Amino acid sequence: MRYLSAKYIFPLHISPIKEGVLQISDEGEIVNIFRNRSEVPQYKLEIFEGILCPGFVNAHCHLELSHLLGISEKGKGFLDFLEAIQQRNSPTEIEKQNAIEKAEQEMIANGIVAVGDICNTTDTLLQKQKGNLLYYNFIETFQINEKKIKETLTSVKVIRNEFRNSGMKATIVPHSPYSVPPKLMNGISNFFDNQDDLLTIHMQETKEENQLFEKKEGKLFEWLENINASSEIWEKRKDSTDSLKELGRKKILMVHNTFSKKEDITDNYYCTCPKANLYIERCLPDYSIFNTEKLCVGTDSLASNDSLSILQELTIIKENSYFDLNTL
Repeated sequence: MRYLSAKYIFPLHISPIKEGVLQISDEGEIVNIFRNRSEVPQYKLEIFEGILCPGFVNAHCHLELSHLLGISEKGKGFLDFLEAIQQRNSPTEIEKQNAIEKAEQEMIANGIVAVGDICNTTDTLLQKQKGNLLYYNFIETFQINEKKIKETLTSVKVIRNEFRNSGMKATIVPHSPYSVPPKLMNGISNFFDNQDDLLTIHMQETKEENQLFEKKEGKLFEWLENINASSEIWEKRKDSTDSLKELGRKKILMVHNTFSKKEDITDNYYCTCPKANLYIERCLPDYSIFNTEKLCVGTDSLASNDSLSILQELTIIKENSYFDLNTL
């Protein structure tokens, strides 16, 4: 048995306990919580600086982009960031694997125990098979050319099956409302084979996304037209959230929501990645519009962040909201 104490214990289901103690079994399980250090064997007491809390869940990450650390310039906007991401395939496989392993170790060192990870490839599969962290793999789908939808769905199914055949949870999900036409969104919905499947989608990450759907104008609109994207993307949707109806499911985690308004919020789950929002757009969501019971936190990737630390993300939220530390 181990007895761990700190200035405060944050059990979360009850109020923080000043100088509380966690009793840990030899198997590493928490078996008891004490309110006073005098209640436990003093010679076994391990006292740490700061607070002790449950392990963090990184609800949104792109582990496979870890080799792109520092590749994009901060604050240049979303479209500039997209151009930087195009360099994702330039490093060697060894460089990619080394970056993935290093990024995972950083998450572990920062108290992260589980990750909702976006996958466009199987690049992270080898590292994940080591079982260091618990992963839920979101196999991300995007295709703005309607003639290539069938081909795209076939390729993402192969990737999903590789993760599942390795004993991991994996679901095919859409990238965003502006990169997935209605026909592709419907095709994705046909892959739902389990009521417990989790879905995620990037939502209202940039103000240009709102301009695209609400006014049919702006830089994102022009960019999509220039690359011959399917016009159904913006013609059949009056706003970003319209795309959710095409999925026909309720268990959805919406990510970023940087430019969401109160009237956009539904009974879904929301994930904020404040450091990435500041890195790309120099902007944060209005945290007052969210239900804290449905709000999650992610780091995004090292392409849009300089660290993978949920605690750092929470610190930024605390400075820009009315949430108390226990809620965070």
